[in-house]
Amino acid sequence: MKTKIIILGAGLVGKPIALDLANDSDFKVTAADIDKAKLRAIKEKGLRKIQADLSSSRELRGLVNDYDIVVNAVPGFMGYKCLRNCIEAGKDVVDIAFYPEDVFGLSELAKVNDVRVISDMGVAPGMSNLLVGEAVEKLDHVTNVDIYVGGLPKLRNLPWEYKAVFSPADVIEEYTRPARLVENGKIVSKAALTEIELLEFDKPGTLEAFNSDGLRSLMFTIKADNMREKTLRYPGYAEKIKLLESNGFFSNKKVDVGGQKVSPLDLTSKLLFEHWKLEENEADLTIMRIIVEGTVSGKTMRYTYDLYDEFHARSGIHSMARTTGYTATMAVRLLAEGLYKETGITVPEYLGKDKKIVRFMLRGLKKRGVVYKSLVEEL
Repeated sequence: MKTKIIILGAGLVGKPIALDLANDSDFKVTAADIDKAKLRAIKEKGLRKIQADLSSSRELRGLVNDYDIVVNAVPGFMGYKCLRNCIEAGKDVVDIAFYPEDVFGLSELAKVNDVRVISDMGVAPGMSNLLVGEAVEKLDHVTNVDIYVGGLPKLRNLPWEYKAVFSPADVIEEYTRPARLVENGKIVSKAALTEIELLEFDKPGTLEAFNSDGLRSLMFTIKADNMREKTLRYPGYAEKIKLLESNGFFSNKKVDVGGQKVSPLDLTSKLLFEHWKLEENEADLTIMRIIVEGTVSGKTMRYTYDLYDEFHARSGIHSMARTTGYTATMAVRLLAEGLYKETGITVPEYLGKDKKIVRFMLRGLKKRGVVYKSLVEEL
């Protein structure tokens, strides 16, 4: 019997998730979204499409009732509520909705309902956590965890040299939210866009990295002396954003403009949308470097993981959608094949402790053209 899967959200990432799963003969797949245009854009024989208001708890619970596994790929503002509804409906979930709420707040609910939830299962958070978890499992003591990650346009156009795979408002929110890091074993907060450093990569060359609030569950699940996540951009980008921020362009406080009350943030987001919109078939790239250092049996070790991925011209799928979406589809296969059976809330670093699961994930991603390279060094 085929495993029945429903994907909640048919946007940039939901679409490749639906296509990848629909091409698997073991699955019967449905995509759901309130936007008819997004559903029409998914052209795959055998894929069922349903228009639905996923913000309605009643409608959502009725919708997921006939499925075995749910993929939660809705926008962040409704992600936690959707996840709760799916758990209450007794459904296993792979969750990639990036919401501010603490997912562990649903741990008891998931256990009571005997469901498996793999949360934050994208590229970062997601594979970044899983690979950190794998490296940490090999160490007696962890001194440093550094995660550098970014999605960029392959073609650099001034002045921004950036294109957003998410809405400009969501991107700006990442620049205004304090970045939480671990220093000397304690969680500290610093302003985003700070502590800029330059890093060299084979492709695309020199990039700048700055503080961002992307550690999420790692701050609480991994014991390390120092831990941080930094966002990667082309050099000079952070200073341009800081110039806008320092002059009030990201403020939510409305100002009077010709008798109309206008939010500077709303106006800035509207104007930047035209500059930052990633167009269909526009080449983008995803780059990530993870460095974990520590000691084991008296030796000082460093584990490095690198990802470089580009837009896939033949399928027309953007790199950020590929690297995020295919991570989620491999997690679906983990659940469908019974390779992960623990009920409750699971974050990717927990999966990284299991060598079989790590190999399963990396093999599946490599088969889909998403390749992680690793290096182990004794220092």
